[in-house]
Amino acid sequence: MTYVMGFVAAVPAANKDAYRKFAEGSVDYFKGLGATRLLETWGDDVPRGENTDFYRSVAAKDGEVIVYSLQEFPDRATADAANEKMMNDPAMANMEMPFDGARMIFGGFDAISERKGTGQAGYVEGSVIAVPESARDAYAGYAKTVADLLIEHGAVRSVDAWGAMVPDGKVTDFKKAVGAKPGETVVFGWIEWPSKAVRDAAWPKLMEDPRMAENEAPDIDESRRVFGGFDILLDA
Repeated sequence: MTYVMGFVAAVPAANKDAYRKFAEGSVDYFKGLGATRLLETWGDDVPRGENTDFYRSVAAKDGEVIVYSLQEFPDRATADAANEKMMNDPAMANMEMPFDGARMIFGGFDAISERKGTGQAGYVEGSVIAVPESARDAYAGYAKTVADLLIEHGAVRSVDAWGAMVPDGKVTDFKKAVGAKPGETVVFGWIEWPSKAVRDAAWPKLMEDPRMAENEAPDIDESRRVFGGFDILLDA
C-alpha cells in the first residue's frame, strides 16, 4: 500500500503566496524522485485544544498558519531512496524556505487503511494520534470501517497511515505533538472531501449513524488527537 511522508509546519500568514510558489516549484523535483502525489494544504478550521493541537505541535507563533502536507510514494524503499538523494543534494541544503524549517515536524508512514470514493478533493481534514504499537491490526480494522462510512457520507478518500519512521526532534516532532508514551506510535491520517460544505453536512449524520457507535476503537486516548480542516493549496 501507499507510503506517506507527512509534514506539519507553521507558515506566516503573509507568506501564503510565497509558500504556494515554493510548493509548486518542488513538484517536478519530488516527482523525479519517485513521489506519486504531493498535497499541500493551508489551515482553515484548526481548533486549539486543552492539551494538544496543531499549533503547539510546531510551536506556532502569532500570525502563523498551520500547513499540513504530504508526499505519497508507491513504497517505503522509494521514499527512503528519495530522502537519501535529497539529503545529499547541495541544492536542497541551500534552498530558502518561506517558513521556519527547524519547527517543521515530519515522518514516514505506512498506509494501513485506504479507501477511495468518487469526485475531486476540495477540502482536507488532517489528524495525528498516538496508538499503542500492539494495536496495529485493531486500529486498522477500526479505521477501515470508519473510512467506509466516510465514503458513504460523501468523502472522496480516507487514509490512515502507521508510523514507520518517526524521528525524535530537538524542539518539535510528531511524538511530542500527541504526547506519545512508551510503546505508542503515531498514526497520520486525512480525509478528502469535495468541499468544506460537504464535510460540514456529513459529520452530524455520521455522529448519528449507529454503525459509528458500534465500531469500537482500540485503546486510544482521543483527547490527545490533533486535527483540523484545511484548504488545498496544491494537489499534484
